[in-house]
Amino acid sequence: MIKVQIFSWNPYQENSYVFYDETGECAIIDPGMYSGEDENRLVSFIRQEKLTPVLLLNTHCHIDHVLGNKFVHDVYGLLPQFHEGEAALLAAVPAYAPEMGIRYEVSPMPETFLPESGSVTFGGSTLDLIFAPGHSPAHLCFYSKADKVLAGGDVLFRGSIGRADLPGGNYDQLINSIETQLFTLPGDVVVYPGHGPETTIAYEKRHNPFFR
Repeated sequence: MIKVQIFSWNPYQENSYVFYDETGECAIIDPGMYSGEDENRLVSFIRQEKLTPVLLLNTHCHIDHVLGNKFVHDVYGLLPQFHEGEAALLAAVPAYAPEMGIRYEVSPMPETFLPESGSVTFGGSTLDLIFAPGHSPAHLCFYSKADKVLAGGDVLFRGSIGRADLPGGNYDQLINSIETQLFTLPGDVVVYPGHGPETTIAYEKRHNPFFR
């Protein structure tokens, strides 16, 4: 059974997640650590729970979701995994980070990219890939059908949706992704978003103002 540890940090109050199970293996999703204190919090949790990180996953490659990629690579030897359609976004970060006043340690690139569908595994757990572009060109969500949890990145928030006005964004595509890829999941699936509190598919179908 997947357990979820939530961290919120960096100037964007981005949510990073550690998904782990009884085997002790874990996936680090969207590491946004920005300060030494942030990095220590992640390492301390992993050490305290005696976890072995085996996956570094990015839902997408906007700056706030990749700030900790290099640290995770340096400490745990993991290369990030994301869809190839996000590579240009990641490559652009070093150019615009200084303009935003953000100190950025350049992320390594993947050895292999994730497809639009399929799955990744850690321990005894499987995360299905859900292709949900619109906030970014090739955004992926990571879904455990067995445990009904979704790492949703910046697609769907509690009572809101992701921005579509950033490079590679498309509002109509984002709405379509939510309606066809996320709202077709069971209502009791818990959505862990890239910002703000968790929610459920049923709650958003009933209450999200973008879909009334």
